[in-house]
Amino acid sequence: MKAFADLLDRLVLTPSRNGKLRLLTDYFRDTPDPDRGYGLAAIAGTLEVRDVKPAMLRDLVLERMDEVLFRYSYDYVGDLAETISLVWDNEVDIERAGSTQPGLAEVITEMNALGRTEVRAYVRQMLDRLDPSGRFAFIKLATGAMRIGVSARLAKQALAELSGKDVTEIETLWHGLQPPYETLFQWLEGRGDRPVLATPAIFHSVMLANPVEPGDLDGLAPADFAAEWKWDGIRVQLSRSGSTAKIYSRSGDDISGAFPDIVDAITFEGVVDGELLIGGTTRSNSPTRTFSDLQQRLNRKTVNAKMLEEYPAFIRAYDLLFDGEEDVRARGFIDRRGRLSEIIDTAPHDRFDLSPLVDFSSWDELDKLRSAPPDPVIEGVMIKRRDSPYQAGRLKGPWFKWKRNPFNVDAVLMYAQRGHGKRSSYYSDFTFGVWSTTPEGEQLVPVGKAYFGFTDAELEVLDKFVRNNTTERFGPVRAVRAERDFGFVVEVAFEGINRSTRHKSGVAMRFPRIARLRPDKPPYEADRLETLVAMIDAKAPSAEY
Repeated sequence: MKAFADLLDRLVLTPSRNGKLRLLTDYFRDTPDPDRGYGLAAIAGTLEVRDVKPAMLRDLVLERMDEVLFRYSYDYVGDLAETISLVWDNEVDIERAGSTQPGLAEVITEMNALGRTEVRAYVRQMLDRLDPSGRFAFIKLATGAMRIGVSARLAKQALAELSGKDVTEIETLWHGLQPPYETLFQWLEGRGDRPVLATPAIFHSVMLANPVEPGDLDGLAPADFAAEWKWDGIRVQLSRSGSTAKIYSRSGDDISGAFPDIVDAITFEGVVDGELLIGGTTRSNSPTRTFSDLQQRLNRKTVNAKMLEEYPAFIRAYDLLFDGEEDVRARGFIDRRGRLSEIIDTAPHDRFDLSPLVDFSSWDELDKLRSAPPDPVIEGVMIKRRDSPYQAGRLKGPWFKWKRNPFNVDAVLMYAQRGHGKRSSYYSDFTFGVWSTTPEGEQLVPVGKAYFGFTDAELEVLDKFVRNNTTERFGPVRAVRAERDFGFVVEVAFEGINRSTRHKSGVAMRFPRIARLRPDKPPYEADRLETLVAMIDAKAPSAEY
């Protein structure tokens, strides 16, 4: 446990990617099995351990600490694990207990063996037994809220650095292996054979595209690329081998339970990459519905018959990774697409179709098409080299995504909340509003929240404004001064907008971000709610959510 706690401490305090990579590589090299495998799983998000709810942790702290003092401490620190690790009042001698600190594998084994009524006492015992660094690591582990500035991809890159293997080869095997990854480490260190996947019907790391930046397409021949519409759903991977069929999200989460209608329709063997959407396929001539409709079915363990009828799901297929048992990822995109077309032709018409190609002869022509797509559910275009193999990760060159220009409005900051991790000392989560005529007169109404899009320097400006212009406090949230003649205006960019019964304003933005600070603009010149409603009315009708 101590080695894992030391690693987390150093990772949190190391800002550079290369520095984090060295720390991870050293940990995997110097830590014995099975602890290093469980540490890898915790960082990569594949560890299954009996979870501990934050509410239980708060209750345990309040057994030994004044509630008001704890709330002030949490508000200041901004991270629950860090706060508890620092304020916990030990009832045992840490120095005497330190010599008997458990290993990481021991902790995980013990936690997974606990009965429901035993969890509270075990957590209290562990918090007493560990030092502040150990408590921090234990809480991160137990709650699953690892957020330490390290991605699963970086952890795999550290394995590549450790072994000299290609990270793509590691990712090819990744989802066919289980913690604590002992066979993986044996292969990486030359002590064993390359692990063999029992079946291809598992999740395989997806190939990602890079946004088109100025100059990216210069010198590239349009004839070497194919284009598809980019639909506003979620990227999924379908797999079937024998009688087992699964649907995975782009991050590898099994979402089959929420989409039994799709699972039942997977009659082909292999692995397919595509977009999960609501509505009807192009083959059935039914319209594709918006992301707000898809949200009705996301994050559910099960769905009832009414949900299946009102929100029918289907797959718009993009690519083919396995054709039956055959791995076709090394083949070119057009070759894979030809095989995929044959599979989709035999699949149920109301559950699958093939993503159509977009005809174009020049980048200027494609630019016009992506700026004014024929369907409001289209976000832009995908551009793929015709001969590109399917490779995990985000390589520069083979695939690009070229989105429509985002919507933009000027809004006024209304509320702010501290961030987490490295932003825990800053007010970095902002609620913004636009003007609307209400029975009480002209007022700002909240229309969205954003916590990214600004630079570190701009964050300093925003944080200073919040601190100097706080009018009210609601727990960790601060209301800031926002009047017609005084306030802070920001330009907000967002990918889409729909009507919403969940929000007081009646609208909901998709992927809002702060695109620009507008300290030069007086608040009374910010946009009105009618402007946002007009954006919705300009699109095809969409369901409320």
